[in-house]
Amino acid sequence: MMQITDSKEAHKIAPLFRLGFRPFFLGGALFSVCTMLLWLMLYSGVLNFQPLGGGYWWHIHEMIFGFGCAIIAGFLLTAVQTWTGLPSVQGKTLTTLFVLWLIGRVVVMYPSLLGTTFTTLIDLAFLPTVAFILAKPILAVKQYRNLFFVPLLVIFTIANAEMHASIYYPNSVSSQSAGYAGVMLITLLISIMAGRVVPMFTANGTKTTKISALPWLDKLTNGSLALITILLLLHPAIGMNSFYIGVILIFAGIFQTIRWFRWRPWISLGMPLLWSLHLAIKALAFGLILLGMSYLIPKIPTNHIWHLLTVGGIGGVILAMISRVSLGHTGRTLQAPKLMSLAFLTIVLASLLRSFGPWFMPTKTLLFIDISGLLWIVSFTLFIIFYGPMLLKARIDGRPG
Repeated sequence: MMQITDSKEAHKIAPLFRLGFRPFFLGGALFSVCTMLLWLMLYSGVLNFQPLGGGYWWHIHEMIFGFGCAIIAGFLLTAVQTWTGLPSVQGKTLTTLFVLWLIGRVVVMYPSLLGTTFTTLIDLAFLPTVAFILAKPILAVKQYRNLFFVPLLVIFTIANAEMHASIYYPNSVSSQSAGYAGVMLITLLISIMAGRVVPMFTANGTKTTKISALPWLDKLTNGSLALITILLLLHPAIGMNSFYIGVILIFAGIFQTIRWFRWRPWISLGMPLLWSLHLAIKALAFGLILLGMSYLIPKIPTNHIWHLLTVGGIGGVILAMISRVSLGHTGRTLQAPKLMSLAFLTIVLASLLRSFGPWFMPTKTLLFIDISGLLWIVSFTLFIIFYGPMLLKARIDGRPG
């Protein structure tokens, strides 16, 4: 591993702020647990508070642009150092960036502190700031292949802006469509990164030959997801056509499944860090297909099936990836704590109960939401318990980062 950062200077920085994955993985996991608990209490009527946009808007927004984008920021700000060989953001700058994200979470929960306009501006400031920080080292070494992630963060900001616009212009902008666009953007990002790393992770972990990518399959897989995202983002101008959305989602899921099958998921069964990732990607692919069918068949409840994608797919991939990245970047062997297998399985169970429970037993919807939410809390609490100490301490091999 190249010595990107001077060791003496790095050791003067508190371990939590030596590299982007540390504060954002830990902060994101903690935030998801707290937010999920608050949402369950708000939904059931146990707790009564008025976040920006109301409870439903807040739940969608914060799980996508609060939790999801924190993990994305942590991952990209860590990966850019490996891509470019240049030091990534750390120390005071990283602390300031994390505080900006944290303030956004507070003011969105309590908009009366600054008023809705300033709350919106603060929340919208985070992702463009991450994009600017990410672009600097990439442009410095002219590594244009990875520059793609900068405009992607800008598009995330547009989706976030549409969600905020739905508060001010509810008759023109749909918060639901904007939120779904945010989900598809995260799905697209996961799909792109999965194509890059999953074949390598699988080959290295199982000591087998790496499966070569099929460029045409990657283009169809990611292109279909990008097309859905564009249609959802353009909803204020062109409206929603359920038929086209449904068909494209089904094709996206089929392409994702073909690609996943080529990666030979069955050889990963003995390694939790691998099978958890493969299982989550399969949940993502299956979720896309079933979600597409829900747009074509009215009897399939679209609002519940989205959770197969968000909880089992996105939540599962995030949990698997932050578990792996945290081990590697703290100097540890890629061997997850034994109880993390329970966390990986629990997140899948949470998605199944949340998606299919209310569909087959609608009178028990609240019960299934409660159980699913609690299972999510268990999964990410286990991550916090086992990985929190790693993220708060210096690398065990003495290297910076």
